[in-house]
Amino acid sequence: MRNIRLLIAFDGTHFSGWQRQKHDVTIQGVIESRLELMTRSVVTLHGAGRTDAGVHAEGMVANFHTESRISCPSFFLGLNSLLPDAIRILQVNDVPSDFHARFSATGKHYLYRITTGPVLPPAERFYNLHVPHSLELSSIRECLSLLIGTHDFSSFENTGSRDRSMVGGRGAVRTLSLAEFNRTSANRYAFSFVGDGFLRQMVRNLVGTLMEVGLSKRTVEEFSATLTARMRSAAGPTAPAQGLTLKEVLY
Repeated sequence: MRNIRLLIAFDGTHFSGWQRQKHDVTIQGVIESRLELMTRSVVTLHGAGRTDAGVHAEGMVANFHTESRISCPSFFLGLNSLLPDAIRILQVNDVPSDFHARFSATGKHYLYRITTGPVLPPAERFYNLHVPHSLELSSIRECLSLLIGTHDFSSFENTGSRDRSMVGGRGAVRTLSLAEFNRTSANRYAFSFVGDGFLRQMVRNLVGTLMEVGLSKRTVEEFSATLTARMRSAAGPTAPAQGLTLKEVLY
């Protein structure tokens, strides 16, 4: 039995997220169906995590087990010829039997892109959040500095993130090693977050709350209080999915 690792990029605009669903088209479901065509057997693809509908990836990692003798280069060529243009396989490798895309990961890197110009170019409408206002950059960055380190991120966790009835474990505690907001070009910015794990819609909830700070609707002190409140109701809205990209999974 072989264990094969895939590095995947996808445009999530027209998919119902990563996770296989019975009635909706998803990234996992589409790739599994193409793998089953190639191997002529049932394939279960294990992803590094779930992405919501409309979220993109430049470096999703997944693995599957198979008895197929198809070579990695043939899987690479075959999958890319069978998959829709919105999904591309970037690498295919045999890996040790104990590798698991999710449980072997040590962290993830997410980007969230924003355009602040008065008009959102049509080509960016599925990939950037449009905020047609000037932003208080220093306040946003001051808030981001508060996020570095280990914190309980319950205030930025949407329901369904984890089983709250479980005793033990780390709960909503996560560690961020990077939290930045940088200009990428004229009127374009990107949040970068690197952490050892992320709760459901945590990045989008952080961005939604940080945008309130950037628009002077919430102070840095209020943002700090939101972090320590450990209540979702204390934070701002969930930012739209289209601005979010999974940049890289760390191992």
